[in-house]
Amino acid sequence: MTDKKILGDERRELILHWLKTNQEPITGSELAAKTNVSRQVIVGDITLLKAKNEPIIATSQGYIYLKQSSPKTTFERTIACFHTPDKTEDELNLLVDHGVIVKDVKIEHPVYGDLTASIMVSNRSEVQQFMEKVRSTKASFLSELTDGIHLHTISAYSEETLNRAELALKNANFLIEQ
Repeated sequence: MTDKKILGDERRELILHWLKTNQEPITGSELAAKTNVSRQVIVGDITLLKAKNEPIIATSQGYIYLKQSSPKTTFERTIACFHTPDKTEDELNLLVDHGVIVKDVKIEHPVYGDLTASIMVSNRSEVQQFMEKVRSTKASFLSELTDGIHLHTISAYSEETLNRAELALKNANFLIEQ
């Protein structure tokens, strides 16, 4: 932390370095404190970095840099789900308990088309943080715009893990069968 503002390009280089070297998400407030600027300045910096094709995503826990090289192969699929807002935490916990990462939620809005929001939860602690953020901000779930119908991109290290998670969703009556 510094008493001096870190300016423009130097600040963005530092932000990139911190995001690339950190395993955990970093909040905009943390980045702002480290560089002695406002959180809004950080939001602008992140936007500029994304415009330069840096793979930074904003999650409910903070910003993360998506590392391109993964030591293990991951499998991914999109699933269609349906439930009321009060079942969101149950759905997310069920998925992470089966070893999958819930990457995002997507809906098809009648006016705006496809809307996607990053979730990036892989364990119950992250689900709890996500839900607490929703509650504390009184935010609505995207699925509320489509009467509970939504898609998730899920990923895991094996097809079998994805299959087990999908079967668990089906058994819990969350899955829309295609």
